Amino acid sequence: MTDARSADSTRRYEVGVSRALALAANGPLTGGNPQVGCILLDDAGNPIAEGWHRGAGTAHAEVDALAHLRPGQRPHTAIVTLEPCNHTGRTGPCSEALIHAGIRRVVYAVDDPGAHSGGGAKRLRAAGVEVIGGVHAREVERFLDWWLTAQRRGRSWVTVKWASTLDGRAAADDGSSQWITSAEARADGHRLRATNDAILTGTGTVLADDPSLTARSASGELLIHQPVPIVAGTRPVPGDARIRRHPSGLVEAGGAPLRQILEDAHRRGETRVLVEAGPTLTSAIIREGLADELRVYLAPALLGGGGLAIGDLGIRGIDGAIRLELTEAQRVGPDLALTLRQEAGI
Repeated sequence: MTDARSADSTRRYEVGVSRALALAANGPLTGGNPQVGCILLDDAGNPIAEGWHRGAGTAHAEVDALAHLRPGQRPHTAIVTLEPCNHTGRTGPCSEALIHAGIRRVVYAVDDPGAHSGGGAKRLRAAGVEVIGGVHAREVERFLDWWLTAQRRGRSWVTVKWASTLDGRAAADDGSSQWITSAEARADGHRLRATNDAILTGTGTVLADDPSLTARSASGELLIHQPVPIVAGTRPVPGDARIRRHPSGLVEAGGAPLRQILEDAHRRGETRVLVEAGPTLTSAIIREGLADELRVYLAPALLGGGGLAIGDLGIRGIDGAIRLELTEAQRVGPDLALTLRQEAGI
């Protein structure tokens, strides 16, 4: 009977983590904080409240769930996707909030790797709360890969994006490149910008194309979230460049090493960085092992000649080829949008 009860509890916790993960997906990708979900159970194991983190500066998932309790409800168990935090930032520690609420058991999936935010499980146990970690950890690890990777490496999660023809050309021999992909693909690219905290480009792209690097709707209106533009390179950004009028300001990184640029961005709270640049910077990011994900838009067209989307990666033989895992393939208008990763970093 004990084993049967234990199995029932395990299944209940796994179902709870899956539900909490679905709640977490309601939260924003931007703002520097992870997407986290939480459900609260009474002493009979029935769900009585749920919540999720709605963005930087707002209540964390546990506190949001506690706020949705009705008068008289007494929570016994909290099921959370990420270990409750144990630090005071823009909000207080969730570990203390759960202790003060009388929670007797906390079930979570993944440890918080943060040097300052981690340690919630230890604090809860010290207060006499039963803590069960690692429930559906693999599922949550995949979901929070971007945030966990950034915390563990101390630099922003990097998505490298480019658009090219089937033969890998980002521009024709005469230098023209507008437009290789369709309006639908370009609109999808703008939505991608809006899911990142910052957007990194090089001075070569600024001087050649004078981009605004804003995230816009199909009608040209600014989307609600605008990534902070970061420009890398030793050449100055012209005073009249459109990027200087970006609504989120401008970070001029100069000739700093790329890893340092990404570490600085992470310290500013820019956890997700999108790279939209020419072949020189794009290749350098990949060559230095700083690309966590690729987003490639392929147009069903051929150009031939030069104008490659990426340049020299330092690979001299086929054995050195960077092998990628295709995690998503979408038809976007007439084009194909591919998302690719390499488990240990590209």
